[in-house]
Amino acid sequence: MARVDYAIAVDTGGTFTDVTLANLVSGELWQVKMPTTPDDQSRGFADGVRRVLEKAGISASVVNGVFHGTTVATNAILERKGARLGMLTTAGCRHVLHIGRQNVPKDAHMLTWVKPEQLVLPRWIMEVTERLSPDGGVVRDLDEEECRRALRKLGKAKIEALVICFLHAYANSDHERRAGALAAAELSGVPVSSSHVVLPVFREYERMMATTVNAYVQPKISNYLQHLEQRLSDLGVSAPLRIMKSNGGMYSAREATLLPIHTVLSGPAAGVIGAVLVGKAAGQTNVISIDVGGTSADICLSNRGEPAINSESEIGGMPFTVPMLGVHTIGAGGGSIAHIAANGSLLVGPQSAGAEPGPACYGRGGREPTVTDAHLVMGRIPAEIAAGEVRLDPALAARAIEEYVACPLGLSLVEAAAGIVEILDNNMAAAIRAVSVERGYDPREFALVVGGGAGALHGCRLGELLGIPQIIVPAAAGLLSTLGLLSTDLKIDYVQTNVQRIMDCDPAKLSAGYEKLKAKATKWLYSERIPPDDRRLVLAADMRYANQGYEISVLLSESPIDDSLLPELVKRFHAEHEKLYDWSAPELSVELVGLRVSAYGRLPKLVLSKLGVVEPSAGTPSGSRPVYMGRVCGVVSTPVYYYANLRPGWVTTGPAVIEQRFSTVVILPRHKATVDAFGNILIEVPR
Repeated sequence: MARVDYAIAVDTGGTFTDVTLANLVSGELWQVKMPTTPDDQSRGFADGVRRVLEKAGISASVVNGVFHGTTVATNAILERKGARLGMLTTAGCRHVLHIGRQNVPKDAHMLTWVKPEQLVLPRWIMEVTERLSPDGGVVRDLDEEECRRALRKLGKAKIEALVICFLHAYANSDHERRAGALAAAELSGVPVSSSHVVLPVFREYERMMATTVNAYVQPKISNYLQHLEQRLSDLGVSAPLRIMKSNGGMYSAREATLLPIHTVLSGPAAGVIGAVLVGKAAGQTNVISIDVGGTSADICLSNRGEPAINSESEIGGMPFTVPMLGVHTIGAGGGSIAHIAANGSLLVGPQSAGAEPGPACYGRGGREPTVTDAHLVMGRIPAEIAAGEVRLDPALAARAIEEYVACPLGLSLVEAAAGIVEILDNNMAAAIRAVSVERGYDPREFALVVGGGAGALHGCRLGELLGIPQIIVPAAAGLLSTLGLLSTDLKIDYVQTNVQRIMDCDPAKLSAGYEKLKAKATKWLYSERIPPDDRRLVLAADMRYANQGYEISVLLSESPIDDSLLPELVKRFHAEHEKLYDWSAPELSVELVGLRVSAYGRLPKLVLSKLGVVEPSAGTPSGSRPVYMGRVCGVVSTPVYYYANLRPGWVTTGPAVIEQRFSTVVILPRHKATVDAFGNILIEVPR
């Protein structure tokens, strides 16, 4: 692989677009934070790239890689602003999508919960005569004339994308392929998503849902990525554009255009990878990451340096069965709006002021109080944030909190502001418990890596609420996601459904099945121009107890697939089930559900550079200001340190405030903070 010296990472969030230019050999970084441009996110992307190149003083032509985390697909799903869809499905399966699983979310009331609106209307779901058996055998041939008539009807409805999902197409894709060819002839220019491409596994509802979501966001993602590539070309950047996937890997913009469903957690996944990178540099492999931006907080647990992976997730009421990092996202960020509920209680979020108009203190027309307004009133953040890109007006913040919170509740201005922040802190603490305690992990055995523009404002208090002993504030906390974009590999998963009792399996047939998947994976790595030495294939078996409703992946060893492997697989399955769910049943039969091959293409990665030798020193504050430090201390004169003036070994005990370029660190009383060799701020939480 050609040597890559310079790479650009761009993470576009709801409020800010973060850009990092890195020399991947020396570790030198140049960073900018720009307001997101909601009307056309590619414009903010290009403005950020232009600005960071100017800041570094280098030519666009020397950039060898561009990596991007995007929220376009996520926003399209949440806001229901995707494509107008049509669908072809097997006769008798028209209502599969709308019937679903009859599951009520665990945080909803079964009598008041309203099922989310589906992405395709029933009248645009066309049934076609065809039928396959579960093993892929043809029960009834595809009626091509009927298929053409259905496509013409959808054409008259002016659909913008087509879903093709036939029964058991995971076992035999011939009918879906033929229907796709007919669609290309009848619906020229309309993108087609076929289930055998998007998610070739059993369970009809989940496969249909995944294919529908893919089609729903495909036109928007395709248009967006085309704009990005054109803007990069206009800037003189010829490097390939790669997109972060929800599973923490990368794929090309071309692949993202065909399979955009893998971008629904693109930005949050990047933050998790960045947190793992920073945690390892600080000597911590067990970390919980929380990336707090303007509109949301993304939380994930990584055990022994490996982020949790979910095979089943939900976004906007839509279930997803594609592999994703175990990120738990809540509507909690700097732009979260505080409001009084009908019962008189104070609530914070999930509604957000976003980038436009933004918090009241931005002076762009926002009137309702936000968390950022509360921090400004409490003295925790300065009047300029994002390295001077955004100027804040304390008077506007005070007016909003006074009008909407303090006066209605009979509180002082500072009490109201502190109440807003405390509610948000407890909301985030509950979300951290959801990814740790509820999954059998003790948060006291993990370090908390806080990122995003607002994460370091809340880290110490979260440590107190959860008993977490150490808070890690990255040297570039406000742009943590961009570090993750520069620290991962290409990745793709290939799966083949194969349901049978594990001890009834024919090792030769299993080996042949894996060889087919490995051939697909190798072909993909070749198409991505990954040299053989930089390729890695990981084999796994998806397994479950007989008749269980879920399965788990068990890694295969490098040994040949023969009779001796099957008992070993069963043994590993029991152990993995015990670890995940705290129980196992060796007396029960075990089923194989599917074969899985994960392909990795190694990319040059960012290596964090040390800033110098750690030499303990106290340092001198750059000034002080009144800051609210909790109910016990109240408002106290607090020393303020500029992060740029601190060196490895600097140490202090709170209360203190550290102002980084793109975030502010609040160190509560009795919390001890130290700067390590990499410039990370390590905070010890008192017990």
